[in-house]
Amino acid sequence: MNQYKPTRKEALNLLQEFTKNESLIRHALAVESVMRRFARMRGEPEDDWGIIGLVHDLDYEQFPGEHCRKSVEILRERLWPENFIRAVASHGWGICSSVEPATDLEKVLYAVDELTGLVATTALVRPSRSVMDLTAQSVKKKWKDKRFAAGVDRTIIERGAEMLGIELTDLITETIMGMRDAADAIGLKGDLDC
Repeated sequence: MNQYKPTRKEALNLLQEFTKNESLIRHALAVESVMRRFARMRGEPEDDWGIIGLVHDLDYEQFPGEHCRKSVEILRERLWPENFIRAVASHGWGICSSVEPATDLEKVLYAVDELTGLVATTALVRPSRSVMDLTAQSVKKKWKDKRFAAGVDRTIIERGAEMLGIELTDLITETIMGMRDAADAIGLKGDLDC
C-alpha cells in the first residue's frame, strides 16, 4: 500500500513546475489557505487539505483542454495518494470531470474554488483592494451583477454550499477569513488607510 504523502514544499514545487502565471499561483495559494481554514474548523488534517487546494489546478495553464484529467495523470506518475488525486479530480465535477465530490474535503474544494475568484475580484474593486476589510455582504452585492466576474459560475458555489449543508453567507464569510490568512501571498492585503 502506498504510504507516500507529499509535503507542502513538494506540492508548491510541483505547482510551480506546471504553472508560471502569477494570478493562477495566487489563486492556488488562496484555495490552499481557505482549505486549511475549513480543515481546522472541522478537525481534519490541515496539511492534507491545504496541499490538495494548492495543486487543484495543477494542469490548468499547460493543459486547459484536459483540465482535471491531466492532473490525475501527473499526480499518479508521482505516486501521490489516491484520495488526494480523487479530490483534485472532483473539483471539476460536471465541468471537466465525472468524479462527484463525496467527502467533506472534496465538497469544500468544489465550493470554494470558484468562490475564491469572486472574493478576490470583489476585493480588488474596493478602495482598499483588500480582503482584510471585506464582508460577505459586499460579495453578495456583487454576486447579483452577472456581468461582474462573469467567468465565475455562481451555480457551482450554490451547489457546493448545498452539498455542505451551510448557508451561502457563511460559506462566503469563511472563505474571506481563509483568504485573509494568505492576504500578503495572494496580493490582497491592500491598503486599509485609504
